[in-house]
Amino acid sequence: MSNPRIIISGGGTGGHIFPALSIADSIKAIEPQAEILFVGAEGRMEMERVPAAGYPITGLPVAGLQRKLSLKNLALPFKVLKSIRLAGRIIKEFKPDVAVGVGGYASAPMLWAASRRGVPTLIQEQNSYAGLTNKILGKRARKICVAYEGMERFFPAERILLTGNPIRKNINRPTAEERAEGYGFFGLDPQKKTLFVVGGSLGSGTLNNAMKRWVEEKAATADYQVIWQSGRYYKAGIDAFLEGRNLPNVRNYDFISRMD
Repeated sequence: MSNPRIIISGGGTGGHIFPALSIADSIKAIEPQAEILFVGAEGRMEMERVPAAGYPITGLPVAGLQRKLSLKNLALPFKVLKSIRLAGRIIKEFKPDVAVGVGGYASAPMLWAASRRGVPTLIQEQNSYAGLTNKILGKRARKICVAYEGMERFFPAERILLTGNPIRKNINRPTAEERAEGYGFFGLDPQKKTLFVVGGSLGSGTLNNAMKRWVEEKAATADYQVIWQSGRYYKAGIDAFLEGRNLPNVRNYDFISRMD
């Protein structure tokens, strides 16, 4: 297929976004003339991360169901219908050869619209337990790429491909020069061991609470340094917790893009 046109939809968290970007990078490496359009959910992380990686993205007004009783849920059916309509318009205008879903709110209306219009769809499931969106979309997908064995409990076995998870090309075993650059970037001491704490792109309350207990009990006497990605929703609280403790060996971040 020369100059393929590909839609990649989904996002919400780094666990969806970065595999999607890895897929796009791999496609461009194989077929430099490929045209790739991302479709995400308005107001979500992908609307910033994807353009920063050099790819165009269109947002849908789709949102998730609030688990707690909320008036926002009343607007959900209208957002879904509008998103499906917009997804159909995107399909009509972009004319993709294939649509790829990586999970997240935007995948559902986009892949549903694509399959309704005869566009082949592919799902990339990163987890050992499939999310609700992917389980529904898997019934109509041409292929489902998975990272773990035993995914037949979620998807039709004959359409599963065991591919593993896409990894960013700049994540590899570092050279001595790259290691030195990393120490400089984070302001680390090359002579000390480093503990990297990350609870996903949005952070983890459970992990952050465990780290707070560690800080209270052991941080002052630890002979290693800590890079702590606490998450956007938790960073201000963790900063306040660390303030005044005089712990230069503990560095708190909301999100770390430079995983390389």
